[in-house]
Amino acid sequence: MASPRLETYCCPNRDAATQLVMNFQPAVFCGVCIASAFVSLLLTVLQLLPKKGQSLRKMPKASSSSTILLLISICDILGGVGIIFRSTVWLGFPGFIDNISVVNGTDLWPSAFCVGSAMWIQLLYSAGFWWLFCYAIDSYLVVRRSSGLSTIVLYHMMTWGLAVMLCVEGITLLYYPSLSSCENGLEHAIPHYITTYAPLLLVLVVNPILFRRTVSAVASLLKGRQGIYTENERRLGTEIQIRFFKIMLVFIICWSCNIINESLLFYLEMQPDINDMPLKNIRSAALITWIIMAVLNPMQGFLFTLAFYGWTGLRVDLKWRKREIPWESMSSSTVGENAYPSPVNYQSNIHDSKKISTTDSQQTDEAISMLSEDNTSGGEVRLTRSSPIYQGW
Repeated sequence: MASPRLETYCCPNRDAATQLVMNFQPAVFCGVCIASAFVSLLLTVLQLLPKKGQSLRKMPKASSSSTILLLISICDILGGVGIIFRSTVWLGFPGFIDNISVVNGTDLWPSAFCVGSAMWIQLLYSAGFWWLFCYAIDSYLVVRRSSGLSTIVLYHMMTWGLAVMLCVEGITLLYYPSLSSCENGLEHAIPHYITTYAPLLLVLVVNPILFRRTVSAVASLLKGRQGIYTENERRLGTEIQIRFFKIMLVFIICWSCNIINESLLFYLEMQPDINDMPLKNIRSAALITWIIMAVLNPMQGFLFTLAFYGWTGLRVDLKWRKREIPWESMSSSTVGENAYPSPVNYQSNIHDSKKISTTDSQQTDEAISMLSEDNTSGGEVRLTRSSPIYQGW
């Protein structure tokens, strides 16, 4: 799981609220983290692998949106690896971790491992938040025809730059001037919590707004293409809206417990004695949400792949595919019986006078296809531009 309390626990003179959750059934907590992260990692990789029976389509260059979706999954995978590694060490070497509690201890390795593993997890999940924010921006820009592969460089600079800057800034303020005095006052802890939850709250607040604007722009784009809004266009717009809804639903399910837990712990920190009887229910709620976080946070990777691509199946095809077929336009792809037909039919022998209008219509079709979800026919998964599964194969 990912929580700023993990970095706070690295302080020997940690606060009572952090001590409460970190000392609550540590073996059970670590076991839950390992199980959840391992299952999520295994299923996420399984989702992204190519499958037998998939119809490999010839497509143009990968869009920035499909690249962002793949990067989000990679961040979740690496974050899950960090959770497994940290929890395994905590579970297998309890004496090694207990040395963190020694104030002014001479052994720096336990503290270094504690800080390093916590920073790794925070950095990767924070980068995933920023990538999800970039996906919302890119989705809107794609519809407005203002995005492309060149934009991905700017997204890399923004995502990794902000993730590293906020992580380093929060850790520096938390541990200043040293590990032994990092929790002497809230002035050290509050900036760290703000830098941790800022990208999470940004996604919760801004992404729904950008997704709504994108859906509205898609509807206008479909209407303006032929001057009418048929049932096919309406279905495609609904499909994109459902896709965005599933993404936000997964995000809220996986991270709402973190906000609730942090609010409860912060309230306990404000009390003179967190062990008072009137605070028993609040302590119990904090411990329950703490365990729920250990389950839901690592599962984000797998749940996101379901929201991005749907269930891709279990029949993995590990055969190496030569990249010998050139990319082909969307018009050459055959559509299955249950797939939504394309509102625009492209002719192979168009006249020169119609090339400009046809190019605009094709760009519109490509913009919509990058946002629409993969369709299935007869139980087989067919790939669209949003699928990264066959890129590089």
